[in-house]
Amino acid sequence: MPRRAAPAYNGLMTTVTLDLEPLRDAVHGDVIGPSDPRYDEARRVYNALHDKHPAAVVRAVDAADAVAAVNFARDENLALAVRGGAHAAAGYGTCDDGLVLDLSRMRAVRVDPEHHTARAEGGCTWADFNHATHGFGLATTGGVVSTTGIGGLTLGGGMGHLSRRYGLSCDNLLAADVVTADGTLVRCDADNDPDLFWALRGGGGNFGAVLSFLYRLHPVSTVLGGPTVYPLDGDVARRWRELVADSPEEFNSLFALLLGPAVPFLPERWHGRPVCAVITCWSGSEDEDDAVRARLGTLGPVLGQYLARMPYPVINTLFDADLPPGLYHYWKGNFSHELSDGAIDVHMSFGESIPSMQSDTIVFPVDGACHRAGPTDTAFAYRDAAFSTAFGPSFSDPADIERNVAWCRAYDSALRPHTEEAGYINFLSDDDQNRVRANYRQNYDRLVETKRRYDPGNLFRINHNITP
Repeated sequence: MPRRAAPAYNGLMTTVTLDLEPLRDAVHGDVIGPSDPRYDEARRVYNALHDKHPAAVVRAVDAADAVAAVNFARDENLALAVRGGAHAAAGYGTCDDGLVLDLSRMRAVRVDPEHHTARAEGGCTWADFNHATHGFGLATTGGVVSTTGIGGLTLGGGMGHLSRRYGLSCDNLLAADVVTADGTLVRCDADNDPDLFWALRGGGGNFGAVLSFLYRLHPVSTVLGGPTVYPLDGDVARRWRELVADSPEEFNSLFALLLGPAVPFLPERWHGRPVCAVITCWSGSEDEDDAVRARLGTLGPVLGQYLARMPYPVINTLFDADLPPGLYHYWKGNFSHELSDGAIDVHMSFGESIPSMQSDTIVFPVDGACHRAGPTDTAFAYRDAAFSTAFGPSFSDPADIERNVAWCRAYDSALRPHTEEAGYINFLSDDDQNRVRANYRQNYDRLVETKRRYDPGNLFRINHNITP
C-alpha cells in the first residue's frame, strides 16, 4: 500500500509518496514523480479546469510499459487515469494521488492502402492519423479539432465531419489491443473477445487501456469545407434543420452559435457579436460544389463565408487556433430526436449571452450512416437520435469559473424539456455521473456484465463510470 506523506506546494501537491523504483525498473519510458522537474508539465491536461496532482505519471513507449503501469496501479491500490490526447472535457486524463498512464509517446500509424485499414497507437491525435492516411487518399470519421486524441473520441462513439457518410468513429473500428485490469494484453475484434470489442465501441474507458486501434478507411482526399456565418436568427436554424433532412450523406454540416470571430471573411462590425454559423464538409463530387454554396445561401443573409476545396485533414484544424491547451472548459451535451422549435428558442436566447469568444454551441446531426447500426450493435445506444448538441463555456480567466458554470447549467436546464435525458459522453463534464445509466439505455446491463468480467475491481474508474 502507498505510504502517506505531508502535503506540499501549499496543499496542492499529491499527498501520496510511492517507491517508484520498481516501476522505473519495469518501464522503458519515463516515470515522473512529484520531485521531478518535469512533473508540472507532465500532470497538465488540455482542460485547465482540472488541476490534479497524481502520485506519478508513466509515459509509456510500448505495451510492456503499459502492462507494468496497470499492474503497479492495481497492486498499490491506486486510481488509474489513462491519457491519450488529454482532451477529455471531464478531465479524465489525470487524477489526484493516483497513477497516470500517458500514451502520448505511442503515436505510430501504419496504413494498409490495399485493404483500406490503418492501425494507430493509442496516443495518436487525429492530426497524426489524418496526416498518415491522407497520403493514400483515405480517411475515417474523426473529430472536429485535430489535437483531440483518437482514443477518447472513438471509445465514446466518435462524431465528426464524415459521420453522416461513414458512421461514427466506433463504427469504423475493426479491432483493438487492450490492457485489461489483470495486466493481460488482449487483441479483440468481432470474433475474439467480442463482448469486450462491443463494449469499447461507445462504452468509454471503462474496460482497459487501449494501446492501438484498427480502423476501416474510406476514399476521401479533398472536401469542400468551412464556415458560413449568418445573423443569430431562429429561422436560420429551422432552415438548416430542413437542409439536413433533405441532403445526401456526403453533405455533413454542423450548426453553431458563437461570437463573431475576428477573421478576414467576416466584416469587422460583426466581430464579437452573437451570430450563428454552418460548418460544412461536402465530401461528394467537386462538380456539386457550386450547388452546395447556393443551398447554403438560402438559409439566411450571409454575413461572411470561407468555403473552399481543401485536403480533408485541414478541415479538422479550423477550430484549433481558437481552442489551444490551457483554457478552462465546462461542457454539457444532450441527444434529441428532433431540433424542435422550442429547443431553437432556447438556443437563440442563450446565444445572445455567450460568455466568451472561445465559447460556442454546436449541433451535430446523428443520422445517415450513423443509423445503419442498430441500438444494440455497439455500446453507443442512441442510434435513434437525430441530433447531438454540445454547449458550454471555454475561457481563460479562472476568476470566471463560477459565472460560466452557472450560465452553462442554466442553459442545460432550459434545454432539458426539449431533449433526451442522456448526452454523448464525450461532451459531458465530471459532474454528470448521474447520467451514465441513461446514456447507455438498453445496453447498460450488458456493459455492467462486461465490466464485471474484465474489470471486477473497477480499476478503470476515472471515466463516466460503469460500476461492476
